Amino acid sequence: MIPKSISELDRIKEECKSMVNKRASASAAAAVIPVPGADVGADVAIMLELLPAINRKFGLSPVQIDDLDAAIKGKILVIISSIGSQLVGKLITKQTVMLLLKKVGARIAVKQVTKFIPFVGQAVSAGISFGAMKYLGNSHIDECYDVCKRIIQMDKESA
Repeated sequence: MIPKSISELDRIKEECKSMVNKRASASAAAAVIPVPGADVGADVAIMLELLPAINRKFGLSPVQIDDLDAAIKGKILVIISSIGSQLVGKLITKQTVMLLLKKVGARIAVKQVTKFIPFVGQAVSAGISFGAMKYLGNSHIDECYDVCKRIIQMDKESA
């Protein structure tokens, strides 16, 4: 269900940020393991779970949007396309996540190289992984927040 007020929207945003921090920490923990590619696999799995969970929290999963009245559904889809989101209201696939990870590709490449430097490299790798996950998760939260805020504002204007 899409939030009805800005205060409810703010509460959901904070819950999602907490969720992102937990998943980013898990990503950092996986980055410490000195097995090539293991952390990227973990990142993909984390994002495949995290992004749909954020969509659901904001009431913007594909299933939730499909259940809405046709007029509201149309407004939401217009807002989503106007902000250029590739994730809000969409089915999140492994291919979608791989495209996202390519956005932070340079960080991932550095992370892969640094993890083989004893101790310091693993810490750097974990930090990069945490930062990349946090950036991607929070960016998605911001998009969902923006969509819901516009819907709330439209509802107030039409009332």
